[in-house]
Amino acid sequence: MKYTDKLSQRVIKVSNHIIVGLDPDIEKIPHIFLKYKNPVYEFLNRIILLTRDKVCGYKFNLAFFEYYGIDGLEALNMLLKEVPEGLLTIADAKRGDIGNSSEMYAKTYFEKMNFDAVTASPYMGVESIAPFLKYEDKFVYLLALTSNAGAEQLQMLKTESGYLYETVIKLFREKFPENTGYVFGANHLKEIKHITKKYPDLALLIPGIGAQGGSKQDIENNINNNLYLMNSSRGILYSADKNCTDSEFDEKVIDAVNRI
Repeated sequence: MKYTDKLSQRVIKVSNHIIVGLDPDIEKIPHIFLKYKNPVYEFLNRIILLTRDKVCGYKFNLAFFEYYGIDGLEALNMLLKEVPEGLLTIADAKRGDIGNSSEMYAKTYFEKMNFDAVTASPYMGVESIAPFLKYEDKFVYLLALTSNAGAEQLQMLKTESGYLYETVIKLFREKFPENTGYVFGANHLKEIKHITKKYPDLALLIPGIGAQGGSKQDIENNINNNLYLMNSSRGILYSADKNCTDSEFDEKVIDAVNRI
């Protein structure tokens, strides 16, 4: 099944576009999980159990797993097995390297770990992304216009065909229109409206909803298609106090998802 078909089916099933960002930080995890051998796994597994019937899937921020070494990678592998069939899994890896390195990254995320999609940086050119695009049922979200303050230093540079991020989109859509989408920060509402009007079938991954100030309503009012995901991480993961009880944790997480 094509990734965009899977995305569309899930959006219809849960009637929203929410994907939960899994960014585990041991300093913020409630104390009730610290008694376990692998608190990262126990914490995020509970998040999945509480939210799996309410969201489109999960975006795994690999930096937060790699930091914990073997324990983090073990947690990642176990958590991927806990995600029910039909939900999307995105490796937020932001990879982009010369061909043979990207080849190994692609095999890692799509063959070994069986992620549905990966985030990647396109700024080393088509060669750096091509290995990921050999997988017809997988998907790549390319960094286009990100939410960080420094994004404008490069991504908004003027070129002959518009801003640099527009040039990236034009280049990859011409060569790989079927399995590429783009990362746009939730703070770029005007640009989201413009780009989805220009390309009505453009798939977007939109971080910054919730704790970072992005609004679900603002996105819905400014996007011109249905192929998008809105990521919320901290607003869901750390919605409960560090000293909460099990029942308080469950209640806060469910409430956070329902309030998006």
